[in-house]
Amino acid sequence: MTAPAMAALAQPALAAQAQSVDWLAITPPTLTAVLALAVLVTDLFLPERRKPLLGVITLAGLAAALLTLLPLIGENRATFCVAEEAGGACSYTADGFTLVVQLLVLGGALLTAVLSQAAVRDDRLPAGEYWFLLLASAAGAALLPASRDLATLVIALEVASLPAFALVGLRRGERRSSEAALKFFLSSVAATAVTLLGVSFVYAVTGTLHLTEIAERLPAADPGLHTLAQAGVALTLVGFAFKTAAAPFHFWVPDTYTGAPVPVAGYLSVVGKTVGLTGIALVTVLAFPSYGEIWGPLLAVLAAVTMTAGNTAALRQRPGRRHSAVRLLAWSSVGQAGYLLVPLAAAAYTGAPDEAVGATLAYALMYAAVNLGAFAVVALVARTRPAGRLTDHRALYATHPAHALALGFFLLCLAGLPPGVVGLFAKVAVFSAAVDAGLGWLAVVMALNVVVGLVYYLRWTALLFRPAADGATALPRAVPRPLTAAVALAALIGVALSGAPQLILRFTDTGLF
Repeated sequence: MTAPAMAALAQPALAAQAQSVDWLAITPPTLTAVLALAVLVTDLFLPERRKPLLGVITLAGLAAALLTLLPLIGENRATFCVAEEAGGACSYTADGFTLVVQLLVLGGALLTAVLSQAAVRDDRLPAGEYWFLLLASAAGAALLPASRDLATLVIALEVASLPAFALVGLRRGERRSSEAALKFFLSSVAATAVTLLGVSFVYAVTGTLHLTEIAERLPAADPGLHTLAQAGVALTLVGFAFKTAAAPFHFWVPDTYTGAPVPVAGYLSVVGKTVGLTGIALVTVLAFPSYGEIWGPLLAVLAAVTMTAGNTAALRQRPGRRHSAVRLLAWSSVGQAGYLLVPLAAAAYTGAPDEAVGATLAYALMYAAVNLGAFAVVALVARTRPAGRLTDHRALYATHPAHALALGFFLLCLAGLPPGVVGLFAKVAVFSAAVDAGLGWLAVVMALNVVVGLVYYLRWTALLFRPAADGATALPRAVPRPLTAAVALAALIGVALSGAPQLILRFTDTGLF
């Protein structure tokens, strides 16, 4: 057969695998990734005294990436699609769900960048590497919610995670930082390996990696492969559960948060958690709806155990222990992960899984703003009291009344008490999702954990307004402008949402289905 004839025969097969590219749809993660490379290259040519310019470039780039979401509002765009003859499945989709999560992760990265301006200078972190790693991780986090096949999901998960390992260990010569990075890395690698094993099982059963095609082929799979499919469904969730800090994959959290720079700990608590939750939502409700009897009970038990373990450990934190402030926020984030998992578990039992996923997103939006705000105030106190004890926040109101009021507000939002109305509404949305799905026992467990959370959140809030202990030195009144800006921005978002909590409840219509 002649070469032209062979080429003519191969042409239809190649056309069936042709990938269309919608550049507008992929702009948010692409722009963030390009910006990361630009920062890395620019760092080579900047003298040391001009390194702060890299932080400004990062802020401007993340703001631009957020603006690129505006043309996509109300759109439902898909790209990297195979031709209809090959199934017509797409690997990247920009819908309502994608935009909400990208808003959350890019907004969280922007707030982290504001908070990091002072930390990079004070902790003598290498500016070029720090901003490159932050942007690279944010690019992976922005890619993940748009991913609609298991290969892209896992790649996005690792792109978001690998730079985070380096960020945790970036403080040179700090033994605790290196140890935290190593623990984070080893446990994450093990979780990813288990996830890849689960993905291989699912592929063996269905012969595809696209989420929508998996959902179609799983119910029609060979009955002899039913056990293999069940194992694949369960194992695929492990890596995402690790990122969410769901028990029993949560033990890395306190040591990693205390060893990392404070802004990085805040970033992991918000963006890292969002990445895990997004992956769980996509693989369960899009790829495995027919196996709800497997992942529904599994997520419900994970939610109950996670919130109980996190809140119990946070309650036991000793106020005078070194790094107890960050450790309390670390364990609190584990407890909050349990609440965030409740609607995802409920999605297996309800006829409206879209609303259940939306409840998780609404809670995550509230949590992201106020938790990063709390880390910003902790970073402020740690500037002069590096031990980072809870008792170091005593009498904060006497020297920094605005920051003390802001931290009190953030803690009340996390507790779900007025004036943190947005926290109360978010908890009600999660609680309602459990009740509507018939998970009454999970709603009871959540209610009990909320009561436990009230104790340690209110205990910390009370410390802010107590008189200073005898012999205690007052905190200096001078505060770096980036820290004040981060606290003010987080407080502004929290107050706006508390004044109009229906704004986050509108995200229950995610457009995922």
